Amino acid sequence: MSPAQRISQPPARAATPASPPTPAVPRPASATPIGRIPVIELSPVVEGGRWPAKAVTGEAVRVQATVFREGHDAVAATAVLTGPDGVEHSRVTMDPVDPGLDHMEAWLVPDRVGDWTFRVEGWSDPYGTWLHDAPLKVNAGVDVELMLTEGALLLEAAAARPELPAEARTVLTDAVSALRDAERPSGARLAAGTAQEVRDVLAAHPVREHVTPSAAYPLRVDRSLALVGSWYEFFPRSEGAHFDPEKGGWVSGTLRTAAERLPAIADMGFDVVYLTPVHPIGTTNRKGRNNTLTAQPGDPGSPYGIGSPDGGHDAIHPELGTFDDFDAFVARARELGMEVALDIALQASPDHPWVTEHPEWFTRRADGTIAYAENPPKKYQDIYPLNFDNDPEGIYHAVRDMLQVWIDHGVTAFRVDNPHTKPLDFWQRILTDVRESHPGVVFLSEAFTRPAMMRTLAAVGFHQSYTYFTWRTTKEEVTEYLEELTGETSHVLRPSFWPTTHDILTPYMQTGGAAAFAIRAVLAATGSPTWGIYSGYELVENVARPGAEEQIDNEKYELKARDWSRAEHIGISRLLTELNRARRAHPALQRLRGLTVHPTTDDATVCFSRHVPAHLSPTGQADTVVVVLTLDPFTTREGTIDLDVSALGLPEPAPGADPGTPLLAATDELSGETYFWGRQPYVRLDPHQRCAHVLSVRPL
Repeated sequence: MSPAQRISQPPARAATPASPPTPAVPRPASATPIGRIPVIELSPVVEGGRWPAKAVTGEAVRVQATVFREGHDAVAATAVLTGPDGVEHSRVTMDPVDPGLDHMEAWLVPDRVGDWTFRVEGWSDPYGTWLHDAPLKVNAGVDVELMLTEGALLLEAAAARPELPAEARTVLTDAVSALRDAERPSGARLAAGTAQEVRDVLAAHPVREHVTPSAAYPLRVDRSLALVGSWYEFFPRSEGAHFDPEKGGWVSGTLRTAAERLPAIADMGFDVVYLTPVHPIGTTNRKGRNNTLTAQPGDPGSPYGIGSPDGGHDAIHPELGTFDDFDAFVARARELGMEVALDIALQASPDHPWVTEHPEWFTRRADGTIAYAENPPKKYQDIYPLNFDNDPEGIYHAVRDMLQVWIDHGVTAFRVDNPHTKPLDFWQRILTDVRESHPGVVFLSEAFTRPAMMRTLAAVGFHQSYTYFTWRTTKEEVTEYLEELTGETSHVLRPSFWPTTHDILTPYMQTGGAAAFAIRAVLAATGSPTWGIYSGYELVENVARPGAEEQIDNEKYELKARDWSRAEHIGISRLLTELNRARRAHPALQRLRGLTVHPTTDDATVCFSRHVPAHLSPTGQADTVVVVLTLDPFTTREGTIDLDVSALGLPEPAPGADPGTPLLAATDELSGETYFWGRQPYVRLDPHQRCAHVLSVRPL
């Protein structure tokens, strides 16, 4: 064999699986022509329009853009909102912000569910140019007659537009006559062309030249529950659970006994009842009390170890009842004005039917065993995670069919467990599919993970997201996070604030007692339009399992019978009721955007406000709420607030005015008391008596 032949024939080696074909490389959208009046830096836009920004019906969306041109002539812009039917819904002339930086903004309000678009039209503003130049020249005696004549010609052309209302045309023609009246002093002629009534007409009916539209960007509009809701989580098996001496052990509650808890939840003002998984639970590697590896006889196992010979994700645990019982639970919740959310955990116990019917849906280790779930150092031996790579189509259709089962039985919201451990393309596809056939179904992402993953889960279709709120406890952490969530990420990620969950109990909650539970409830209920609590919050269940940030005798692994009669004495349930009542009464607490943090002199006192101006309020009236609370659950705090009165919709006080002069009346939604505050009010908060003020504000 020649050397050339040896080189052309490589030695034989073991066969390896063929690599999958490389997907086609996506190309970015073609650039929009710059146009005569450049429009750049639009928001809210997600990844250049790859995914839609978010809103709900009736929510005001702030549209921003940078609009400019060459030279010194005036420019302006119009924000245009187009409905799902392709018909223009509204046009709003944008207001300049940040003078000198060419930034413009306007607020648009969609009024129905669907996929909308918005765009910005930049345009040259000849009247704005004349309005700037004419007073300078006329008052300086430069080109006086020329400037007045140009003004008359401009207003004459504006008045000739056929679409102009008759009364507006009269205002402009009268101004033209005055501008042309050479018998009048030049100052009087100028005043006629620059009068407020003329400005008002041309603000409502502007003269637009060189109109340059931006691209149209997507805006997804959901129903209100996607943004606003009060959620109450509980384990249905614990409601009605009891010890049976004859059986020598605990007996599970049922969906029928769980329904008996619903009136009390409704009385506290909650909108959504969220159930942990209700499916059959496996016995192989079943966890015992407090996450021990060996279950004792009678231990019910974790509801997240889903699947047994009784069925999987589309079945109900026999001890809970039947689908008739589930339907009765949903019907009772609806009678009380609440919706039902269900926990979806895409994982399987070793006993799940999927394990034998579809072994390819799981990962095999080198020793032939199926890999169980791990989050080192945590191990979940009772759970097999799904492997989405071997049969993505099969898993997709199984999950989609399973979701449909629960939708058909009245579930209108899903809390999805650990979505960040599943592929994003799976979520994008399945959320799009559900939305097309059931646009009112809401998905909450339970992903405590890296920011990029959390935001992208939101971008691909999750309506709401758990957040890091639970671990933000200092003044700096709280205020920075509130500003981030209500500002830079508000168009894509809707936060859901939870002080605790069934498996999260932070050190702050462990050590702060009832005061910590009250403080975090106020902060969650007023800091985000959606918030929730886990059953037992009313009883201040704050004892941790040693070495873990979760409750001792955790309800994930055992039945928990609670004495709800204790709740009234503790007082947290009354606070929850007051908070939910305030949220329903105030549009300002039903919006994510429009939050302002106000400085305080005390390092544990936080103050923020939410303001909805009259023209953006569903009631037609302005609504302002100021929240002041202490973050210290142990000691009384006092200090002064420096209110940004303009953020409250109030006029700025005169320069040099006494900061103590009363400007507003503030009525506390929690106590009913009214305070008369100036720009720098003093507050004193005792965490054991009054940890916060939630104040409805009106000007004096």
